[in-house]
Amino acid sequence: MASQPDFIPFPSRRSVVHSTNGMVACTQPLAASCGLKILASGGNAADAAVALMILAAGMNMTEPCSTGIGGDMFCLYYDAKTKKVSALNGSGRSGSKCTLERIRSDLKLQDGESGEIPMTSVHSVTVPGAPAGWADTVNIFGSGKLSLAEILAPAADMGENGFPVSELTAQFWASGENKLRKASPNFSEILKKDASAGDGYRAPKAGELFRNPNLARTFRTLGKEGKKGFYTGRIANEFVKVVQDLGGHLELEDLVHHMELGTERVDPISLTFNDEVEVWEHPPNGQGIVALMALGILEELERGGKTSKFADMKHNSTEYLHALVEALHISFADATWWVTDPNEVDVPTTQLISREYLAERAKLFDPKKASKVHHHGSPAHNRSDTVYFAVSDRDGNAVSFINSNYGGFGMAAIPHGCGFTLQNRGANFSLEKDHPNVLAPRKRPYHTIIPALVTNKDDGSLHSVYGVMGGFMQPQGHVQVLLNQLAFKHNPQTALDAPRFCIGAGMPDAGEVTGQIVYLEDGIDKKVVDELRSMGHNVELVKGIRRSLFGRGQIIQSQMEEGQVVYSAGSDLRGDGGAFPAW
Repeated sequence: MASQPDFIPFPSRRSVVHSTNGMVACTQPLAASCGLKILASGGNAADAAVALMILAAGMNMTEPCSTGIGGDMFCLYYDAKTKKVSALNGSGRSGSKCTLERIRSDLKLQDGESGEIPMTSVHSVTVPGAPAGWADTVNIFGSGKLSLAEILAPAADMGENGFPVSELTAQFWASGENKLRKASPNFSEILKKDASAGDGYRAPKAGELFRNPNLARTFRTLGKEGKKGFYTGRIANEFVKVVQDLGGHLELEDLVHHMELGTERVDPISLTFNDEVEVWEHPPNGQGIVALMALGILEELERGGKTSKFADMKHNSTEYLHALVEALHISFADATWWVTDPNEVDVPTTQLISREYLAERAKLFDPKKASKVHHHGSPAHNRSDTVYFAVSDRDGNAVSFINSNYGGFGMAAIPHGCGFTLQNRGANFSLEKDHPNVLAPRKRPYHTIIPALVTNKDDGSLHSVYGVMGGFMQPQGHVQVLLNQLAFKHNPQTALDAPRFCIGAGMPDAGEVTGQIVYLEDGIDKKVVDELRSMGHNVELVKGIRRSLFGRGQIIQSQMEEGQVVYSAGSDLRGDGGAFPAW
């Protein structure tokens, strides 16, 4: 067997894609073509981001088992002229009648009894933030050359004319078929007609054409009428009807309330890493702070000599994986307590990512064995969280964008004649009255979806936009993929292709990490697996289709060559998509 070339740190099946005119990286090639059309017709990165999102998003057209217009969105935007990073929080809220007492009663929970909102329960449905988020992304960051209707038109055309379903999407669609049937009387809107099937409908297979005229109609309404086309009128009425028919408490006024508030412009949070780059994430109620905390703890471990320098370690070695797993354990223990809606609760975001606090938390690390850390810290004692994609344009602007229904098809109920499912993001609320993330009326829950953006520390220029989708896997993926690039000098494609780990299948219990399974992807050395087990880690090796739990990521790197921006992109081989250059 020929030896591996020196320039390939990990044997990758895909090449890096380069371009000077912009780039789209996503899980769906058909979606990418939509974004590329917008770039070619004069739109900028934000215009293309919304066009691509609407086509690629799970419930939307080509990948309805991942995300859609019935979910939420977050984005980070890099302005090449000002070198400023901006953020939009497009997450929705619980209803005004969704009190803790009412929901606990509906779930038949007794006083003092712990419990949670099931992801299949109608009480997990929150107001969708995605429709307003798409419209506001275009209004705030867009070029002004294209209307929302023009941006949505390619997606609507595809829904009306049909599109071939891709391989992995077909598998995920089939796995969610029964969930659709159980959740909604309108399940047939997102299944394919087949007279030979039990009730005349089934999930579409790979390569088959699928049409969704109802979703196309929803897109055209949003494009023509703007936000009010979704949050009032026919769509809103059908949305509220299906929720209330299933016993939920959302009202038309809740949708109007979100529309009138609009998508929230927030200040992104960042952490300088290794004096080389500044890593940007969304603040709470998103879980991007987990990635920043873990990176900060890792830096403290290196500074304090508790670990070797990461650049000197072997990639995915026992020492390396132990340090990352432990840093993320500690970070999640904090996040599952502190991450909630900062408009409703005083979240100590600045303190959580301060060097002083991270140095204290780093003291919990034991280089010889797995920790028993399951408690959160108290950083405030001195005080009075899917599809992800990345887009860049020829002018150097870039968008890191993520949109999700949360659990696959979400709660899976479908408003009649609308062609999309409802998200189940409310399942992340706590039902414990003293918890910061406790359910309350018109409150945003802990959110898993997080876009990431990296700038160069010396001049503020764009280093990259990237993300790794997949529930609570996302901050874990952010840390691993970034270190692949910085410490091990992987290119964007190999950084994504390298085997990853995932704590708790991407769904860690609320801070209870003791005994939690650490899933390792096939390709990690068997000796490393055995050594981690000997240190007390509960390890399981994952192969085949189950590798989807490690998420699907995209990266677009940026650098200047002879005064011109050159983009280099990679797309995760765990998804159907790729990285595509603009022309």
